[in-house]
Amino acid sequence: MRKYSIYIVAAAITGLGACQKNLLDPVPTTNVPDFSAFETKERIAGESNGLYTVMKNGKFLGGKVIIANEVRGEDFVNELTNNVTLNASWKMSTTGEAQEVKEIWSQGYMAINNANVFLAGMNALGNKVVGDSIGKIYAGDAKFVRGLTYMALAQLFTRPHWDAAGTKLGLVLRWEAITKLGSYGRARSTVNETWAQIIRDLDSAEVLLPKNAKITGKGNAYSAVALKTRAYLYMEQYDKVIAEAGKIVSATAPFNSPVGYKLEPSIATVFTPKYGGPEAVLSMPFTQSPGDFPGTQTQLGYYFSPSSAGGNGEYSLSATGIIADAGWKAADARRTFIVTAAGKSWLLKYPQPSPYLDYIPVIRYAEVLLNLAEAKVRVANAVDPTAIAILNAVRNRSDASTTFTAADFGTPAILIAAIQKEKHIELLGEGFRAAEIIRQGIPFPLKSSTVPAVPPSVAGYIWPISSDELVYNKLCVDNL
Repeated sequence: MRKYSIYIVAAAITGLGACQKNLLDPVPTTNVPDFSAFETKERIAGESNGLYTVMKNGKFLGGKVIIANEVRGEDFVNELTNNVTLNASWKMSTTGEAQEVKEIWSQGYMAINNANVFLAGMNALGNKVVGDSIGKIYAGDAKFVRGLTYMALAQLFTRPHWDAAGTKLGLVLRWEAITKLGSYGRARSTVNETWAQIIRDLDSAEVLLPKNAKITGKGNAYSAVALKTRAYLYMEQYDKVIAEAGKIVSATAPFNSPVGYKLEPSIATVFTPKYGGPEAVLSMPFTQSPGDFPGTQTQLGYYFSPSSAGGNGEYSLSATGIIADAGWKAADARRTFIVTAAGKSWLLKYPQPSPYLDYIPVIRYAEVLLNLAEAKVRVANAVDPTAIAILNAVRNRSDASTTFTAADFGTPAILIAAIQKEKHIELLGEGFRAAEIIRQGIPFPLKSSTVPAVPPSVAGYIWPISSDELVYNKLCVDNL
């Protein structure tokens, strides 16, 4: 079981990712010491920060999760046909042996196990060292990371809720701290059980994390609420999207949040390097410190920027994708992120060249607003005026010449489609497209004569389970 065990046990023997030097002189992996990292306040603080370090690894939310969700959609064209840089994902032909499938699965479950080991260590010793109030915050961090990680995995590896009302196979759910070699057999939970766990973690994070502190790269109570608007949207529980959004979104335009979030006046500011302003509900920050920036071939700028702008020119923008939409006007400020090089269009939201230190947005306030707008229409089953006002707030920020009115939407379905299109435009290149296609239950569009459309009924609509999991967890079954 050594191959599987390495990426499970490694979390426990490296200080949850915060102290890599331990790898130079590891203890035997069959006898991992219990909770020595929880003996001082300084070590515990390092372990808490390490939870986020592992989650933002380039193999996970620091790169490949975002890239995979984008290139599976219709907006990008693979230029270099390199399987190491997700050509199989673009072609919709991934198997459980695909590098991105194995890396994202293993890095995600390492982040989950880190959270579980951390919670166990705090319960055994750490809470006595740091005290109750600080211990609760640290527990909130662990549950925030675990909930967000499960969400990212669920969007790639599980069927959508609309398929059999959430009764299809979900993720392998783990709550125990794995620190030794042993049996890892566990069956997959259902989709409903998976999302219920995500909500439990985010509910706990909301209660445990501070409400008055925003630290770039870390969760707080309000970012947990924001993520719940996404989770409940995917669960088709639209009334709960509205209830969660009501905690952080004002009731009237311009919809500036009473807790400090707001749309930036200019979309360009959002992608100024190292951005952490009021629209950034949660971003993945990077520095030049060793191990604190995405590794080779996992960086967004490397994939999406042309070589003339410091990228590797892996994926250009498709001329038939969202950039071709006639309703996305030429003067819209969001089109300034689209540049032309070598006769092709490219996305330049992540303009810094190597080592690619642009912060990666995980959730922006613009998304929260659009989640709320869609939910309001679905719950009211009407052309909801507040939903239109929210849609206008996002559109007018970049395109002051377009203002929607109720007359533009003959039915609620037409308004929902407009909100979803606005999200498509607004969040282009931020890791949403495949997940949105799956959530909406529409086919992955045709990309070329060799990459046909993929309808929801086909197995490749979602990713297969990592072959490593299937080999070493005999209770886990693949997606069919």
